[in-house]
Amino acid sequence: MECVFCKIVEGSLKAETIYEKEGVLAFLDINPRAPGHSLVIPKKHVSLLADLEDELVAELFIATREMLKILKKALNPDGFNIGINEGQAAGQEIPHLHVNIFPRFSGDGGKPVHSVVNNPPENISEIVDKIRSSLKGTV
Repeated sequence: MECVFCKIVEGSLKAETIYEKEGVLAFLDINPRAPGHSLVIPKKHVSLLADLEDELVAELFIATREMLKILKKALNPDGFNIGINEGQAAGQEIPHLHVNIFPRFSGDGGKPVHSVVNNPPENISEIVDKIRSSLKGTV
């Protein structure tokens, strides 16, 4: 499967580009969920945030911040939801890392990020123990 976002980066597929720097590109989502729904992507093909080099992580989130400023000035939303679907189980449909920016407007019917999933752990102590033991020798 060829990556749609890589085609946008190389210019063989059109997108409504809003912001571009050396390592990142931001454009309007082709299937927007809100006015101004935008995507910020690294130009380098990588599927997951965990696989992106530190320098590009910084550039990706600086670009995300700049897009917030641009969208605030242009559309004057009341707020934003910002999210990454990391992996297929989380709803990632295109296997190229992308940050979704959803401008939010009072009364738009949208919900907070916490509404995405409701699968609380039965025992928080067990979860934290698993997490902490996985960190041994890595920090």
